[in-house]
Amino acid sequence: MATGKIRYWAAAKEAAGVAEESFEAATLDELMTKITENRAELARVVGRSSFLVDGAPVGLRAHDSVVLGEGVTVEVLPPFAGG
Repeated sequence: MATGKIRYWAAAKEAAGVAEESFEAATLDELMTKITENRAELARVVGRSSFLVDGAPVGLRAHDSVVLGEGVTVEVLPPFAGG
């Protein structure tokens, strides 16, 4: 299991109530499950967001196939107005 930090932007930051937080998770799917537990608004925002893992876009890859390395930074990017 890797440790790292997750950064929230725009609506994700508002829904999370913090700009970033530490985590422990092996995959992006596990991380998404952990951060959205008991956080319905964050779950809603995350469901329509895109993600960067150490600056690389996740794109359409299944979240359970995205393995997180030690010290990784995951960024949650909700849709932004204007494009």
